[in-house]
Amino acid sequence: QVQLQESGPGLVKPSQMLSLTCTVSGGSITTSYYAWSWIRQPPGKGLEWMGAITYGSVTYYSPSLKSRTSISRDTSKNQFSLQLNSVTPEDTAVYYCAREGWGTFEYDYWGQGTQVTVSS
Repeated sequence: QVQLQESGPGLVKPSQMLSLTCTVSGGSITTSYYAWSWIRQPPGKGLEWMGAITYGSVTYYSPSLKSRTSISRDTSKNQFSLQLNSVTPEDTAVYYCAREGWGTFEYDYWGQGTQVTVSS
């Protein structure tokens, strides 16, 4: 059974960088043919796919966030990470990591989510 766990600061100041890490257990992030995604949900809104990194370490980003977003991985720790630069209060959301059958936008395993608040 694959498990994912988000971690990182719950409070970030405006204009700073949001950084989160997803630790994966029960499966390797290099296993084909999966991608590892970051998804967020602002309060009162729907889920927003942010981006993903594939089993082969190719990254994809939502066009609306591409200029501010970076996803990377550390295979030795079986982790992948999210960086979101120049945050504003509109970036306040619950952030999830999830496993995707690549190209399907279907997610079989999710982390529990972590609340990130952008505030001064």
